[in-house]
Amino acid sequence: MMDQVMEALPFLVSGCVFGLAGGFSPGPTTTLVVSQTLRFGVLDGIKVAIAPALTDAPIIIVAVLLVGQLAKFEPVLGVITLLGAGFLIYLAVESLRVRELKIDEAKVEPRSISKGFLVNLFNPHPYLFWFVIGAPKLVEAADVGLSSAVLFIVGLYVCLIGAKILVASLVGRSCSFLKSRGYVYINRLLGLALGAFAFFFMRDGLRFVGVGV
Repeated sequence: MMDQVMEALPFLVSGCVFGLAGGFSPGPTTTLVVSQTLRFGVLDGIKVAIAPALTDAPIIIVAVLLVGQLAKFEPVLGVITLLGAGFLIYLAVESLRVRELKIDEAKVEPRSISKGFLVNLFNPHPYLFWFVIGAPKLVEAADVGLSSAVLFIVGLYVCLIGAKILVASLVGRSCSFLKSRGYVYINRLLGLALGAFAFFFMRDGLRFVGVGV
């Protein structure tokens, strides 16, 4: 039992890191969470925060099925993993460069949970994440055991949605959080963690394509 827990723990941790990074980083969904909260209150911000739980399931299924088939061909899986490393580096740099999240209220129209659904649906980041980062990691977790795969998903979405709900709650009290050093430091810490994961993805990708590391 303890062995299973120890095998699953790295996947839970990676899911939590990816979720927190996505939850706190500036982007279309986070911006919508903030603007909804400022205009209509915390509850409406929370409605937007749960949008990933509504939109990502089809993306996950397609990505996992595709990557699961391609996993039989290590060079192809290596290329996908290297692309994932590149995307992780991009996300890490974006997190490290965060200063504050700015909202231009004059350009913000009233939003609803359906608007949050559409914003997340047409946001390219979930597609990029699942096809080059999430699906390869989930396939790897499933090879270890079902519990590893479940913990990866649970850790990712609890932290992703939880972080956005926390942003909505803090903004509901005072929007100064988005301009605080705490917000900047959280993103920088997560940026360093993403950079570490990029290294491991690059190492695995090079191994899959036959380059010794």
